[in-house]
Amino acid sequence: MRILIVTHVVRKNDGQGRVNYEIVLAALAAGHSVTLLAAGAAPELVQHPRVCFVPIGESRLPGKLAQYQMFAWRCGAWIRSHRQEFDVIHVNGFIAWARADINAAHFVHDGWYHCGFYPFRLLRSFYDAYQVIYTLLNIGCEKWAFRHAEVIVPVSHTVAAEVRALGIAPAQLQVIHNGVDVDEFAPGTPERTRFGLPSAPFMLLFAGDLRMSRKNLDTVLHALVHTSANVHLAVAGILHNSPYPALAASLGLTERVHFTDMVMDMPALMRSVDAFVFPSRYEPMGLVLLEALAAGLPVITVRTAGGAEVISPRSGIVLDDPNDAVALAAAIERLASDPEYAHRLGQAAREVAGTLSWQAMAERYLSLYEQVHARRTAQSLPAGCATASVEL
Repeated sequence: MRILIVTHVVRKNDGQGRVNYEIVLAALAAGHSVTLLAAGAAPELVQHPRVCFVPIGESRLPGKLAQYQMFAWRCGAWIRSHRQEFDVIHVNGFIAWARADINAAHFVHDGWYHCGFYPFRLLRSFYDAYQVIYTLLNIGCEKWAFRHAEVIVPVSHTVAAEVRALGIAPAQLQVIHNGVDVDEFAPGTPERTRFGLPSAPFMLLFAGDLRMSRKNLDTVLHALVHTSANVHLAVAGILHNSPYPALAASLGLTERVHFTDMVMDMPALMRSVDAFVFPSRYEPMGLVLLEALAAGLPVITVRTAGGAEVISPRSGIVLDDPNDAVALAAAIERLASDPEYAHRLGQAAREVAGTLSWQAMAERYLSLYEQVHARRTAQSLPAGCATASVEL
């Protein structure tokens, strides 16, 4: 097949970019050719003889609103000029003013806007007004993009529900969960000293953007107050402009909360802790959650975190209310006080991750490509040709 993938970047160290990176690798391994319409792509892909990289330069217009619209206009114009050269056109959300065969929905702005935890208000400040306008414009653009795609691929059932809320027919949706590197993220020898963590306590890990309230570190800290002193928390994320070190100090948790700042070697950090806590107030599909499962960590999360849907009581603890610090504390204590139970959850978590490898994810996308291509080919044949070919 001749495949066109349209996105901003295709590389390993980017969430959506990694998804597309793995799809490209699988497509090349299967003998297909791939064209990448993007602002950037990994050098090892660009150098491949069956990859054509068409760079779309970043606009110099001020603000993301104008820049994204210019990017989408340029991509749309290129697709319309080259559409007949491809068997499958795969876009990601609103990325181009053009029709597509497949649209992968990684994030739905309408879901974020109506989730109940949207932090911005139109009349509060200029910054808030800009963010609201930016979100509303994206809602409109995403509706257009989804309505101009044959198949929409939400990355979780949480995202699928948000897409359906836009009026998209369920028959158009096919959920494909994001993947995880089950070899890179795997149980192994702890390295607590390397990360400045004490060796004795039961160590939880929280990882995420420490400047965003939706990640919900505040509830984790309030829950920690209600747990035994043997329970500590490692917090991985950029500390600049984060309010959480001050909150931890005000709660008397300075000795029990260990801020590591940005960690580049997350697999090693995950091998160094006992459990992962992820009560995000809103999450389409958290890659870090899948990484924790692959690392064999017992996971405590909440239903508002996309990805929680893959966790059963056998492989983790899923709470109903992301703001219930008491319930979160009880779940933490259960893990900390029962090492055998925590170990069983971790083993089952690793098994779940095995079904969500990058290879498994990429193969699901390729299978969908083949279905779409076969359907388009059948539709283009004269009447009776498809039947004749089957009879042969």
